[in-house]
Amino acid sequence: MRKMRIGIVCPYSFDESGGVQVHILDLAKELRSRGHYVRVLGPASKPKAPTRNPLKKLLRFVAKKLLPSKPDAPELPSFVVRGGSAIPVRYNGSVARICFGPRVRRRARAFLREGRFDVLHIHEPNSPSYSMICLQEAEGPIVATYHASVSKSRALNIAHPMLRPALEKIRAGIAVSETARRWQVEQLGTDPVLIPNGVDTALYTRALAQAQQHKTKELRPPTIVFLGRLDEPRKGLNVLLKALREIHTPVTLKVIGAGTPRSEASDLPSTKVHWLGRVSEEEKARVLAEADIYVAPNLGGESFGIVLVEAMAAGCAVLASDLESFSLVCDAEAEQPAGQLFSTGDPEDLAVKLQELLDDPGKRMALADAGVKRATQYDWSTVASQVLAVYESITNANRQEQVRPRRT
Repeated sequence: MRKMRIGIVCPYSFDESGGVQVHILDLAKELRSRGHYVRVLGPASKPKAPTRNPLKKLLRFVAKKLLPSKPDAPELPSFVVRGGSAIPVRYNGSVARICFGPRVRRRARAFLREGRFDVLHIHEPNSPSYSMICLQEAEGPIVATYHASVSKSRALNIAHPMLRPALEKIRAGIAVSETARRWQVEQLGTDPVLIPNGVDTALYTRALAQAQQHKTKELRPPTIVFLGRLDEPRKGLNVLLKALREIHTPVTLKVIGAGTPRSEASDLPSTKVHWLGRVSEEEKARVLAEADIYVAPNLGGESFGIVLVEAMAAGCAVLASDLESFSLVCDAEAEQPAGQLFSTGDPEDLAVKLQELLDDPGKRMALADAGVKRATQYDWSTVASQVLAVYESITNANRQEQVRPRRT
């Protein structure tokens, strides 16, 4: 396969860890490992310059303690072009941190002009951030990936006629799940190819091997993991906390995610809670590999369920709400599913299913083994090849056409 110059656009801020951001960085790393030139553009703050001035150090310390929490600029690979700070906007039951305005448009045009890309890969082209702006400004081979699966949007219906000229530039579409694909068909009239999210399964299998070597799971009460922002109700933490009140087996709950710890978790009768906050990908893999059960009590707005695959790869038994997207990832209709489901939003059903897994180590092991096998289908070595095939289908083998900014 010929080597290509690939530009990838992320609409959401890299200052916060999210499924789309992780997907884009992992895809870029895999493509670069195969010899392709890749640049990524998206919202991201610039790191503050270090200072030796004692007064400035004091002011920064006081501001961090007293002002509303703002994440520090993250460490990012050198192939990421930092597009500036983002602002939070509520969307689909979550908070999207996006960029827009004249400065963003100038940065987008510079990215397109300097990149000389053979293909431009835009994620969430409907998002009013770098994605939509790059789509408006670019001409040439363009691929779009759709991650979101949302309810019928009146705002999008109103805006669609204005967006249509830009959306018609897209030569190939990718949806990460059947629910995301169906939403695009119903809302926008497009029919993207289905290519699932990818996972760096090697990261999780290494963590699992280390946990097995140290026999971590044999030395303590069962451990349950929850992952998600604590200030997003749709992640379902309240459902899990209510369910844990009905559990009679001593367990440890490890909560990964930004936000303020919940006071209602302080008096759970049989549960010891550890609030881990934001963690690195390596730390997340370690926590999952050392755990027994991963619970995903999400209430909706999920088009795939990438963390379910990560938990499977790490050897966790997965217990998830019966959202359509989660059911597909768990292969729920199989003779031996890779995850067990409970009724969405029902703490009583969750408590029953969770207690069953706690009482039956053999069932936990069967789920975990099936999950490890299931996760291999989502490894980036497979997924990236499918994405590259889409790139090849719309680019000129003679490289006579490149992505360029539109004429103004």
